Amino acid sequence: MADATQFQDRMLSLGLARVSEAAAHASARLIGRGDEKAADQAAVNAMRDQLNLLDIAGVVVIGEGERDEAPMLYIGEKVGTGNGPAVDIALDPLEGTTLTAKDMPNALTVIAMAPRGTLLHAPDVYMDKLAIGPGYAPDVVSIDMAPGERVHALAKARGCAPRDISVCILERPRHEDLIAEVRETGAAIRLITDGDVAGVIHCAEAAKTGIDMYMGWGGAPEGVLAAAALKCMGGQMWGRLMFRNDDERARARAAGITDLNRVYSRDEMVTSDVIFAATGVTDGSILSGTRREPGFLTTETLLMRSKTGSVRRMQYRAPVREV
Repeated sequence: MADATQFQDRMLSLGLARVSEAAAHASARLIGRGDEKAADQAAVNAMRDQLNLLDIAGVVVIGEGERDEAPMLYIGEKVGTGNGPAVDIALDPLEGTTLTAKDMPNALTVIAMAPRGTLLHAPDVYMDKLAIGPGYAPDVVSIDMAPGERVHALAKARGCAPRDISVCILERPRHEDLIAEVRETGAAIRLITDGDVAGVIHCAEAAKTGIDMYMGWGGAPEGVLAAAALKCMGGQMWGRLMFRNDDERARARAAGITDLNRVYSRDEMVTSDVIFAATGVTDGSILSGTRREPGFLTTETLLMRSKTGSVRRMQYRAPVREV
């Protein structure tokens, strides 16, 4: 594990924001064009180019897939100049490729950085996730509770009725029973088509987003990114890896996971200080999307540091260089 004292998060944070902004700029020209792969590849290329300008000895631990499956930003890829601190990188160059292709809300570029060995090397399998925002006692809800129990427990902690709780869930066939049980409590549900990193972040700003809790199965790598965001913003999160076959279990063991039934808390997925950046690609409830005006492109970025709890919202306006 790297010496965390070498992780100069304050100095690195602006560089991380530039990485996220570059990916958003690159994918912006493909908003609404119907080409998911092209939008994702544009974001990947831009993010990789910017990462390699940073004075870090970085390793991608959450990326675009295994080396043989991803041409760039694959798991295990080394990034940066190699001259700085040893760091783990977790990224999703374009969270919401379908959202971008269809010009739908909440597409983001997302990246987190932490000292080497402090981010969970989550394999590309499902994770059962549960998240709530800040201000609650520890473990007021748990992943072992039934969905309805979680709603009632959170309502009791908030001092409200279950009907006053809103839950964010990915709209998938696998969640039909989950959705039905939550609705039986009287709670409201916001269904999202993609982007469960954004879905979890919603919990951290419940007064703004109206979302109190996130639950359901999504990608394990995205779970680590979401945990990094909540470590900066506040809130609680738990995740359990879910396996559909022996191949996925083998993938987990190859990533160093020994207890396949373990429930990871937020601070077990992200064990040290972390910095996190996300830039809006399309308009959403967290960030504004990219804005085009003659000769310029403007983006909004969320930049956060867990060490200080600082949350910055920054606008970046840059000339557009058409190709």
